Amino acid sequence: METDRERKGAFYTPQIWVELSQKYLTDTLGEDWQDEYTIWDCAAGTGNLLTGLTNKYTIWASTLDKQDVDVMHSRIDTMNANSVSGQGSNLLLDHVFKFDFLNDSFDKLPKQLLSIINNPEKRKKLVIYINPPYAEAANYGNSKEGVSLTKVYQQFKSVVSFATSELFSQFFVRVFHELPTTTLASFSTLKFVSSQNFAKFRYYFKVEYKRGFVVRANTFDNVKGSFPIGFLIFDLNNGNEIKEVKCDVLDNNGQIEQTKIFYSVKKAETINNWLRSFYDEDETNSIGYLRFVGPNFQVNRSVFFTSNPKESDVRESRIRIISLQNVLVMCIYLTIRQVFDATWLNDRDQFLYPNDKWEKDKEFQNDCLTFSLFHGQNKVSAEQGTNNWIPFKEQEVNARARFDSNFMTDFISGKIKKQNGNHLFDESQKPIKTPLQFSEEAKSVFDAGRELWKYYHIQPTINVDASLYDIRAYFQGRNTNGKMNLKSDDETYMQLIANLRNSLKILAKKIEPKIYEYGFLKE
Repeated sequence: METDRERKGAFYTPQIWVELSQKYLTDTLGEDWQDEYTIWDCAAGTGNLLTGLTNKYTIWASTLDKQDVDVMHSRIDTMNANSVSGQGSNLLLDHVFKFDFLNDSFDKLPKQLLSIINNPEKRKKLVIYINPPYAEAANYGNSKEGVSLTKVYQQFKSVVSFATSELFSQFFVRVFHELPTTTLASFSTLKFVSSQNFAKFRYYFKVEYKRGFVVRANTFDNVKGSFPIGFLIFDLNNGNEIKEVKCDVLDNNGQIEQTKIFYSVKKAETINNWLRSFYDEDETNSIGYLRFVGPNFQVNRSVFFTSNPKESDVRESRIRIISLQNVLVMCIYLTIRQVFDATWLNDRDQFLYPNDKWEKDKEFQNDCLTFSLFHGQNKVSAEQGTNNWIPFKEQEVNARARFDSNFMTDFISGKIKKQNGNHLFDESQKPIKTPLQFSEEAKSVFDAGRELWKYYHIQPTINVDASLYDIRAYFQGRNTNGKMNLKSDDETYMQLIANLRNSLKILAKKIEPKIYEYGFLKE
């Protein structure tokens, strides 16, 4: 059952990240920063982020809930009674107080802290050190419906748009607006750096990035999902719109594995905007459909080819026609989205509008065609209409009958006719293509696929026009929910599909460097 703390998105910061965040602050602000700066955790919870700080006279802690204040007061009493570090909280009772940072006026703050905030020079030596809630705004507060749109939300929703739906960004906005010249040191997701929904936020939130690190989200208490959480330090005295942040990538033991740059991306700079130039709106030209969504790794599993799109996807403009005019581009798009595995670290990375070098690289284009023909996200099915994606001629796979469509082999052989505004299969037009040439890696994929098709065509009661998706479903079957099983009892099939997937992995490794070279991704 969800607790009140979980509903508000408040979770404990693991001690290892607490200690390392304080080390990064020391490296940024100097060895004596705890004595020279005032530290305010305005999303303190029960105060575990402040564990390890030594000068209790410079530390302030506020939290939304009175019970959390009581917990911190109890820990302070324990510390005072035992006089042993680690047995309680090294804080002053009067420096711990109830305060709703997203709703309350600063007039409610303790006078000593308020005097620091109101003094421009003293404010330069103020550090806002927080791990704010990760929940969306609709989950914050104590109203009867469990919904509370904060005052910060109301004030800034027109300024930073979608960013106000995230509680952590509401904290950022108020700190930036009302506490200029301070230092902001905060844990958060990296949405505010890379997400298109935060474009207006980045335009408003002009800061100087100092340093930071990222760790796996699931190292935090009760946080699920595979994405990075960062600890980033910003100087709010002078700054510019965030274009990129370079972070140390830490393993679960706190050791630096590598560094990674997280980039901000505008809508016009994404791969989806590039794809727009190749739309074909003529339904009579269709050989299939691309289903696509936002241009980041997080949603790649929702990008696929299909022959029968859902009405909801059509209505929400998530479907585009694949035709002779754009089939190679569509295959490049699908490949770019699927060739890399999504990881916790690249979860928010954006696919980009490329440079024009890809246009002259025919081998790259044909590698992408091959990859998309045989990848699992090609979900075209003969059960839903004519299958124009069979990559072999009947004789190559010993088919029992002629295929309904030889579009793909004709396309590969250069036999497809030019449209000139007419129907795709208009016989009055002349061929415009020479046969496609494939790399050795692509040929190996075709070879592995051919053996799989041959094996399928010796089975009883088959659909002669079956696609790869149909073949997989034939051997693997489906569970009671209609979802395709992961494995088959047919050992020969399992070996053949494994061979195909291994050859695809080799082809993927060949394609990967070109994706960076042509600007579809930034390293």
